[in-house]
Order: sequence, then structure tokens, then C-alpha cells
Amino acid sequence: MSAASPKLKELKELEAGAVTSPSPSATDHAADHLHLADHEDADEALKVLEAEGSTPVDISPEEERALLRKIDWYLMPLMCLVYGLNYLDKTTISYASVMGLKTDLHLVGQQYSWLGSMFYFGYLFWEYPTNRLLQMLPLGKWSGINVLLWGAVLCCMAATTDFAGAMVVRFLLGVFEAAVTPGFALFTSQWYTAAEQGSRTAIWFSFNGWFQIIGGVMAYGIAIGTEQHPLAIKSWQMLFLVIGLFTCVLGVLFLFFMPDSQLNAWFLTDKEKVMAIERIRKNQQGVGNKHFKWYQMKEALLDPMTWAFVFYALIADIPNGGISNFFSQLIVSFGFTNEQSLIIAIPAGAVEVIALLLCGYLGAHFRNRLLVSLFGQAATILGMFLIMFAPTSVGKLIGYYLTLAIPTSFVAILSMVASNVAGYTKKTTVAALYLIGYCVGNIIGPQLFLASESPNYPTAKIVLTVCLFLASADVVFIYFWYRRLNAKKAAERAKPGYVKVVGQEFYDLTDIENAEFVYAL
Repeated sequence: MSAASPKLKELKELEAGAVTSPSPSATDHAADHLHLADHEDADEALKVLEAEGSTPVDISPEEERALLRKIDWYLMPLMCLVYGLNYLDKTTISYASVMGLKTDLHLVGQQYSWLGSMFYFGYLFWEYPTNRLLQMLPLGKWSGINVLLWGAVLCCMAATTDFAGAMVVRFLLGVFEAAVTPGFALFTSQWYTAAEQGSRTAIWFSFNGWFQIIGGVMAYGIAIGTEQHPLAIKSWQMLFLVIGLFTCVLGVLFLFFMPDSQLNAWFLTDKEKVMAIERIRKNQQGVGNKHFKWYQMKEALLDPMTWAFVFYALIADIPNGGISNFFSQLIVSFGFTNEQSLIIAIPAGAVEVIALLLCGYLGAHFRNRLLVSLFGQAATILGMFLIMFAPTSVGKLIGYYLTLAIPTSFVAILSMVASNVAGYTKKTTVAALYLIGYCVGNIIGPQLFLASESPNYPTAKIVLTVCLFLASADVVFIYFWYRRLNAKKAAERAKPGYVKVVGQEFYDLTDIENAEFVYAL
């Protein structure tokens, strides 16, 4: 049996119970901030050390870079494709709205707006339960099952014949898509260091833009193709079937190939599993804990940052919900035809991709995701002003393109849930609340597009612009609050007699109770 390295020996002792809470005589002051932690309920990362004879690993920079490349190549393609479909599947209805869906389902008045909102009622209904299940169940398996089910539900949209049936399908689609964003935040948190999380979140989220490009081409091709070569089903029904079936296939792949954590990563050797855990020790979070802890939930509810996140998600996603459900009709209102609107929307996806990747890169480079993300907010505000006041159709269209930079701050804050919220119960609670705010905003957004104000929708444009200003102010508040917390933690660590508790990285501590925790900006 190989001798264990000091770090691995420390982890083995913690796992075996040899190292629990610190000695009162030696570290009373150091342990004050851990008084609510259950020191015997260590992180699941320790399971990887149960195998006797694990080879000790000292990670060189070259080895870490090679391991990171391997993790990226095995995880990111699946995550990117699934997240792109997450966007395309819920916004397929926008393409379908100019392909005959509104006529065939006999939609009148605000009924189309309610179809847009109903997705988020399902999402809202199931968001907290699915976050608890993400904590309790194998992360990869539960996420994969949901991908498979939402693909099947999307196919059912092709069978709807009236408003009531479509409302049921949209509700169920929201239920099954509710797991993907919080699940992906957890994947990012457990596999990547805090310095890497912002850029990785931006990469997989940017596939919303890639799939808007793909969706526009697909919808245009199906619309033109079925017009020239009529089929037994309508073009919008074909669109739902094609996208839904592809989602089902990808769901099966995700179910079988996405690991739940480093512990059962089929593509890593035993040595690499240990390395993959050791490299995220600096996150002060571990890879997960399946036990629900009431004190962490209470802390999440009392933490001002939780509600700053929720406020941002609510206020910023009012514009998002309106634009994502009405973008085809907005383009038509600029003076273009229904068919033209499908193909003209394509560059908007490219704007989203560029904005997210650029802000992700610059945020990582300058170690400041929050302030960098405001460039996307500024572009979106400029876009809204162009939509409202540009004198030409081309000017309004450019304005619409710029509004697709809107996710930059949403993604930055989503990555903060991964980086800055520690304690697995607290993290899943904050993620659920953040996405509940997202749901409420997306429910409100489509309702601002009043049928009586079609096609210009002046009320919606004004309210959306005001929301963007408020959301930007909230991002600035979050930035300065985290700077304040980092200064307080640095002062606590500098106190005479402060001692770091051995192995506390794997105690499933919250960010507030762990004095070693440093908030990313």
C-alpha cells in the first residue's frame, strides 16, 4: 500500500472520524464561527478516499491543466447542447406563432400571452421541489430524466388542437425544465474552481444564442419546405416534433454519460478522481451533501444577498419573458413578413453568444464578473431605446439585436450562486429562490404585451426599459456588498488567536460561517 500524502491522510482521518470538531482547549476562538456545523456530516467528496491503497497525488500545474481539459471535453459538450435545447424548446412557440399556431389553436386576445406565461407557472410550481430532489438524488440521473421528459412533452405540443390543451403542455414543459438551470449551477460548482466558474457558466449559457440561430434556420426551412411540399401535418407541428425528438435523444445520452460527481465519473481514473476533488478544495465547498440542514435554509432566507439575487431575477426577467415570447411578432411589427421574421431573428443569437463569451472571458481576466456584465445591460438598454425611437425598420431591428445581450448579468449572478453560496442546503435553497424570481419575471413579461396595443406595444417597451435600469443598479449593489463581506472576513482571519479548522473545506459549511471563504466578484 502506498504511503498517503499529508492532504489525503488528513481527508482519510476526517472520513474515519479521527478528525471532527477542534479541541476546545486549543481552538475555541477558531471554532466560534462553526458552532452550527455538523462536523460529523462531512462532504461526499470523502467517499473517493474509501478505496484502500489510493496513490497519493501532488498536482503539478501541467497535470491540472491536462485534467481541466479532460473535464471540459467530457462535460461541456453535453451541458452546452442540453442548455441550448432548454432555450429552444421553451421558445419554439415564438417561431410557431408566425407559422400558423395562433390560427390553428383559435387563440384570441391575451391567450397567446398566457401560453408564454404558463411555462413559467409550471417552472414556479416545481422549482423548489426539484431543487430538493437535485440535492437528494444522483445529480446527473435526475437531470437526465428531466431532459428526456421535457423532450417528450414538447412533442405533445404538436398534438394540441385548442388553447386548453396547449396550456397543459406548456405547464408540464415548465415542470420538467425547472431542474436544468439549478442543476447546471451545481455541476459547475462541483467540477470547477471559483476562478473558472464564471467563464464555464457563460459558455454553456451562450448556447441559448447558438440554438436561437439553429432554431431560426430550422423554422424557416420547415416553413418554406412544407409550403412547397405540403405534409399531413402543419409546419408548426413538424417543428415541435423535430425539436422534441432530438431533445429526447439527447436526454438519453445525458442520463447515461453525465456523471453525478467526481465520485462516479466514468472517464476519470482513480488518481484523476482524487485530483479532481483536490483541485476544488480552494472553493471551500466540496462536491455536495445530501442531508437537508434547517439552519442553512434559515441562513439562506436571512441573507441579504439571497434577496438581492431574487430581486435581480424578477426585475431583469420581465424584459426577458416579453422579448423571448414576442420576438417574432416584434420583428413583424418593424415591417417584415412572417417568413422574413424567422430568418431575420438569426443574428440576434450571434449577439447573445458574443456578449456572453466576451463578458465571461473579460470577467475571468479581470476577476470581476459583476461589473463586466453591466456592458451587456448597457447594450440592452440602448437596444430598447432604438426599438422605441429609431425612425427606420433597420434601426429598430438593430435595437432588437442588441437586446439579446440581456443575459450577461443574469449569467454572472447565476455563477455567483455556484461560487459564492456555500453549504449544499443553502446553495439549493438560494438557487430555487433565484429561479422562482426568474419565473415570476417571465410570467409578468408576456402580459405587458397587450393585444390591444399590437403591433407597437408601447406599455411593454416602457416598462421593460425601466426594469433594465433597476436591474443594473442591483448588480452594482451586489458588487459592493460582496466587497464589504470580503473585508470583514479578512479582518476576522487577522484576529489574534484565529486558527483555521483542519479539513473545514469538506464540512459542508455555509459561506457565512466559514471565515476562510472569499467571495468572487
